[in-house]
Amino acid sequence: MTIGEFLKRSRQRLVTCLPDDTLNAVAKVMYSHNIGAMPVCELATRMVGIISERDLVRAFARTDWSELQYLRARDVMTTRVFSCEPDDSMRHAQELMTENHFRHLPIVKNGRVLGMLSIRDTLTLRVEEAEAETKVLRDVVMASRHS
Repeated sequence: MTIGEFLKRSRQRLVTCLPDDTLNAVAKVMYSHNIGAMPVCELATRMVGIISERDLVRAFARTDWSELQYLRARDVMTTRVFSCEPDDSMRHAQELMTENHFRHLPIVKNGRVLGMLSIRDTLTLRVEEAEAETKVLRDVVMASRHS
């Protein structure tokens, strides 16, 4: 399955933040949407970075409590971001995340962020595919026993 097919099927709503958003605002958005990361965008969908729960935890651990209120998404976001395109396979996305030790991957086409993919998305799809394959094999075995 391609990433684009998965995004259509999942009907995902893209959630982003701005570089000048406070960490408190970022954390609230992530919490309210139950997401672990989101693109940091300028001009609506031009991604300049990605911010994750891990980035927030690192910022909290390195910063005095009294200084946290001054930090913005741009101060803690990851700027070296890997991405995939809608025509890439889900397997490719999973391999990219696994090899590079991250759990969230922006999907980008022509410089615009279209969605986010999590390692959980790829694993869920792999389980669904394995279950479908098992069902087909079970049906084949049952059919061969009755012939």
